[in-house]
Amino acid sequence: MNPQDPGLIESAQKRAQDFLELVHRGKRGKLKLYLGFAAGVGKTYRMLEESHALKKRGVDVVIGFVETHGRAETQALVAGLEVVPRQQIEYRGLMVEEMDLAAVIARRPEVVVVDELAHTNAPGCRHPKRYQDVLAILNEGINVICAFNIQHLESLKDVVERVTGVIIRETVPDSFIKQADQVVNLDLAIEDLLDRLATGKIYKSEKVTQALANFFQNENLSALRELALREVAESVDRSVATDLRGRDERFKATDARVMVCIASNSPRAPVLLRRGSRLAGRLNTDWFAVYVQTPGEASHLIDAAAQRHLYATISHAKDLGAELVQLQATNPVSAILDFARSHAVGYIVIGRSNQSWWRRLRRSNMERIVAEADGFDVHIVSFDEEEPQP
Repeated sequence: MNPQDPGLIESAQKRAQDFLELVHRGKRGKLKLYLGFAAGVGKTYRMLEESHALKKRGVDVVIGFVETHGRAETQALVAGLEVVPRQQIEYRGLMVEEMDLAAVIARRPEVVVVDELAHTNAPGCRHPKRYQDVLAILNEGINVICAFNIQHLESLKDVVERVTGVIIRETVPDSFIKQADQVVNLDLAIEDLLDRLATGKIYKSEKVTQALANFFQNENLSALRELALREVAESVDRSVATDLRGRDERFKATDARVMVCIASNSPRAPVLLRRGSRLAGRLNTDWFAVYVQTPGEASHLIDAAAQRHLYATISHAKDLGAELVQLQATNPVSAILDFARSHAVGYIVIGRSNQSWWRRLRRSNMERIVAEADGFDVHIVSFDEEEPQP
């Protein structure tokens, strides 16, 4: 055996790299996530309670960012815990406070508490979103306890907006929640939550009437509560399946992968991606976001607006946990189905929108996929309104 054999050297280097990845993965902090269905269910309160319990056991725990919203019970629990001073940033003539990521990392506690993950940071912060700050903290080997409400989960954005009528502007990608080592659902009877609201324990009295007339309606809360319970159940299912596959070869990941078909300049791509993410999560399987670049869509032929839209779609797909695939072909349907057959895809997600009568005269790609997709489950997402022009 020649120790200088290139094949042996390459194999040894690969084994060393694999071990190094395991070492780095072991150094990553643990993530505990409290999930609620509405403000006032007790997420922040529970995190602070746990922080005091950890401190009594000798754990070095600090508050990275907690927003008490003036709630006396919650504010009382901040006392006795170390709070990392917030970063002061001037934005549009006002001073705003953000979590000081650099200070948290420099402090290097064992555990840091971070609230309101979906929050958008002010310009000048290291990351656009707070959940990205949390990922940076975890990568430093610091454990994090954090929280957010179910309506801010990216893949549920369409469902929540349709059910509640409230526009969701800040979201956390599904890929984040899938990284959590522990997900805890903070459930509360709707009657108890409404009672807390009425007695001023959630918002100040002048905001209670407005809250009851809008977001805090019984049917809205019931729907959100069900979504939260379902998400935590699916998270447990994913964790159990992953654990079983790790311990027993008989429990392997399903071959029925999910593939979402998107056009390079489709304004409905985010909706399709969210549907695909939810489906893949329920099946506990991998999923692809696939688009086909035809000769007429070469990068030098499409305008800057279309390119920006494509880059945004790529970023969105990655945030949701998809593997992005770009195919080049003159026949999109054949390319899509060939890819599906060669990559163990079992479920194909495509979109359908209301089209004018003259476009219906031609056989659409959607109809061709349905007709030719033998052996696949095809999920057609129907859009209520006319598809806007990109």
